[in-house]
Amino acid sequence: MKLVTFVVNGNERLGIWSEPRGILDLTAAAQSLLGRALPADMLSFIAAGPEALKSAHEVLDAATKSPQAKWHAIASVRLAAPIPRPRKNVFCVGRNYKAHIIEGARARNREVVFPPVPEFFSKPPTAVIGHDDEVHLDTRYTRQLDYEIELAIVIGKRCRDLSADAAMSAIFGYTIVNDVSAREVQQAHGQWFKGKGFDTYCPMGPCIVTADEYGNPSGRRLVLTVNGETRQDSNTSDLLFGVPEIVKSLAGGMTLEPGDVIATGTPSGVALGMTPQKWLQDGDVIVADIEGIGKLRNRVRKTF
Repeated sequence: MKLVTFVVNGNERLGIWSEPRGILDLTAAAQSLLGRALPADMLSFIAAGPEALKSAHEVLDAATKSPQAKWHAIASVRLAAPIPRPRKNVFCVGRNYKAHIIEGARARNREVVFPPVPEFFSKPPTAVIGHDDEVHLDTRYTRQLDYEIELAIVIGKRCRDLSADAAMSAIFGYTIVNDVSAREVQQAHGQWFKGKGFDTYCPMGPCIVTADEYGNPSGRRLVLTVNGETRQDSNTSDLLFGVPEIVKSLAGGMTLEPGDVIATGTPSGVALGMTPQKWLQDGDVIVADIEGIGKLRNRVRKTF
């Protein structure tokens, strides 16, 4: 099931995206078709657990059979980030695709060393934007704006100290994150948070695909284009640390909660590793496409 947060008449609504029908207002349809109350926002829905997801499947089944069901055409609504305002920072894994580790080391004239454990950092909730929202290029702070397509995990339940198998069962679903980065800021600070934490630097979406539908996250193709030019084209099979290892590692001694988002790292092909380096410019259109999820599109806009 593909779940979205969509905006209609200025209001954020929780929806099911079912092609080719469009988007179903889940909360309204649950009430009108089945006489049930369901949470009206994504975080509350995730926190409601398996029973809410079971009800959502029943609502979708009823809506596909009912002529009274109201579907919104995708072109008639705006897709917000699936979780427009996470309760805490978005967790991220740095240097987690083997080819990307190699290109990054070469770009910085360093020895190639693979990290022995996942390297975590985070992006603040204020960085999150949705599909078709603008990524801001503020040249007072950066002229080296970069992109990073990433498969992102959405946690489904409160958990801590997990085995790898239990880690997979704690996942609600998957989405796309573009880990936008100001490279010279990242370099100057000697760590990743500031250069990756500016407003608009965490595009997310266009939907969350539930884990029961998505299946095994390994072997999924990731493609990122800038103005139609392919920059990144890889596969999650190149991950140094896979999805269960990431969740297990992060949850070691740290409580994860429903709606927590974990971006799993980016493959090779970033501007930093190119010769010459093709930094993002005003007007550039970035499309991040992950197999089984969809396409997250954003345009760069120079703000200063």
